[in-house]
Amino acid sequence: MKRANTFEVVPQSDEDEELLRRLLDASAALWNEINYERRQNYTDPTGDVWGISEYRGRYGGILGSSTVQQIDRKNRESWKSFFALQKKGEANGKPGFWGNSEDGRELRTYIRNTSYSVEWGEYSRLEILVGKDLKDEYGLGHRERFRLEVRGEPNWKEYEKQGRLELYYDEQSGQFRAFQPVTISEDHSRLAHPLASEEAALDIGANNLVACTTTTGQQFLYEGRDLFKRFHETTREIARLQSLLEDSRYSSHRIRQLYDRRTKRRDHAQDALARDLIERLYDEGVSTVYVGDLTDVLETHWSVKTNEKTHSFWAFRAFVKRLMYTAEEYGMSVEVRSEAWTSQECPNCGSTEDTTRHRDTLTCPCGFEGHADLTASETFLRRHQNSKSSGWRTRRFASRQRQTTVTRSMARPVCLKWDDHNWSELPRSFRLNEEHTNPQVASVGR
Repeated sequence: MKRANTFEVVPQSDEDEELLRRLLDASAALWNEINYERRQNYTDPTGDVWGISEYRGRYGGILGSSTVQQIDRKNRESWKSFFALQKKGEANGKPGFWGNSEDGRELRTYIRNTSYSVEWGEYSRLEILVGKDLKDEYGLGHRERFRLEVRGEPNWKEYEKQGRLELYYDEQSGQFRAFQPVTISEDHSRLAHPLASEEAALDIGANNLVACTTTTGQQFLYEGRDLFKRFHETTREIARLQSLLEDSRYSSHRIRQLYDRRTKRRDHAQDALARDLIERLYDEGVSTVYVGDLTDVLETHWSVKTNEKTHSFWAFRAFVKRLMYTAEEYGMSVEVRSEAWTSQECPNCGSTEDTTRHRDTLTCPCGFEGHADLTASETFLRRHQNSKSSGWRTRRFASRQRQTTVTRSMARPVCLKWDDHNWSELPRSFRLNEEHTNPQVASVGR
């Protein structure tokens, strides 16, 4: 299983910091040259995006040939991702540059898994390979690696294999940081096992990020309006600053700072949401989580504004990946399934044509009124329970010909809101018609 360690990297002297900055700056310069050549080839009808010049002779003395290779490989991966998204109609621009010499480059590099080592203990340290020219200039031995202090406690000290190390300078915190992918065994002692065999279904939304219903009758709702508001405000400021740039400029130091801040805020909230939700589901005894596949929904039904939220802000695929990795630690599985029409289906009569959705409320002429996203997650869960064998235990959502009977009452939904650090439960309850949203027994016509 894939996991990651993140930690702070600390130069031990001013000379060490100078060496590290030169290493990262040369990596950014190399990335820009490779990317510029590929962008030129892309616009040339006879050009080959993958056919580029040899850069080891020019950059190998500073970076080392293996690091030159890794930056080229990372750039190739970015272009492959661009073409894959372009094929789906989701590409929002070719791979970009890592700053420029005038405004400052993004200090970043990638080190091959065999070209670095990390030792954890009282004096934790990171050793990386650098080019011969830097070794000679800074007095490193021929076989010596550049040594840096490491601060922070890793999530995974024991692993089967380490991946390519990403080393970068975080302008927001003023720190050098590292991201280390690792592979751990499935029988790792830290991995848990499900407490029972319950199930849960998630409805991924634009305003309410996640609505969840479990077969134990518990429901969770994660609000996202305030998060998106801040994201959108930052996006508007980025667009304003870009409009002020000269024609020959594509970015600035301030714009890169805003992009970085926006991304980190989003990722922090998503990581925390995945962790908080999986821990709550684990306590409920959930072993399987169903997540709706939004691919067709995004293409055919959702508004432009909603697409902005789900593609740029919410990043559905990235969130599901985080959810899967977190669920693995608890022995839980995540399955992506179709959720078509669940947000329009009335759980009382089964109608999808007569229902009306206004903001967070779903109403039906049959008399049903409930929270739209929570209702969708409940319908989604029932639908996939119905697809299972008829011998399913009656204490769950069981299939009986065309009727589905909920044999457990729904608990009052738990609503959570992001406070920049944690997902915290709100003290207030939902103002819903509990006769419909919290029934002792409800039927759904199929």
